[in-house]
Amino acid sequence: MSIAVGMVETLGFPAVVEAADAMVKAARVTLVGYEKIGTGRVTVIVRGDVSEVQASVAAGTENVKRVKGGQVLSTHIIARPHENLEYVLPIRYTEAVEQFRESVNPQPVRR
Repeated sequence: MSIAVGMVETLGFPAVVEAADAMVKAARVTLVGYEKIGTGRVTVIVRGDVSEVQASVAAGTENVKRVKGGQVLSTHIIARPHENLEYVLPIRYTEAVEQFRESVNPQPVRR
C-alpha cells in the first residue's frame, strides 16, 4: 500500500471544516491536521492510500461549494512523500490522531 498526503486549501474556516468532514466520510483516510495560512486561507491535510486520498480530495473539493462564500484555492496530492517531509511539515501521524488511523487501517487478525 502506497501512502499519500492530500491537501485542500480553502478561503474561510467554515469551508475547510466542510471539506474535512466530506474528506473523511468519502474515503478511508486519516485527518492529520490543518494549517491556518493567514488572510482567511486554511489548508486541511489527510493521509492514506493513494486512491483513497484521491477520492477524499475530490469529495472535499466538491463539498466546499455547499458553504456560502466557500472557495477552493488549491488542492494537491503527494504520493509516497519522503520521510524527511514528516519531520519538517505538519503531515505526520500524531499520537492524537493515531486512534483514527487504526480505525481506517485495521490490523489483520492473526491466527
